[in-house]
Amino acid sequence: MTSEQLNAQEEQLRSEVNALSPEQRKLFYQQEKRLVKDPDTYAVLNWFFAAGLHHFYLGKFQRGAVNLTLMLIGILTIYSFGVFLIIVVLLIELPQLFKSQRIVHQYNNQVMADILKQLTDS
Repeated sequence: MTSEQLNAQEEQLRSEVNALSPEQRKLFYQQEKRLVKDPDTYAVLNWFFAAGLHHFYLGKFQRGAVNLTLMLIGILTIYSFGVFLIIVVLLIELPQLFKSQRIVHQYNNQVMADILKQLTDS
């Protein structure tokens, strides 16, 4: 999704939040504050720890575990094929760094949509 699409999606979600009752709105903002993620934290985790910690931050535990495992194997076998593994992980994760704002924005929009659905279904 483009930044413009993400912004439009967020605006739509915000207008739906404004249509909630005051009690529901209060619950929404409490949950949102607890669940949304910071794009800068995601980027820092990606930049300094390309081993997949940024995936754990967004709750993508399987992908984070795969990255972390590959990076550890790469470090342990640095004198044989480890350099290749490390380079592969870095090449896969580097685009994540440049798209970190959009990745986290999309994640946060999904969190907001999930909270809204939960509040309107109950």
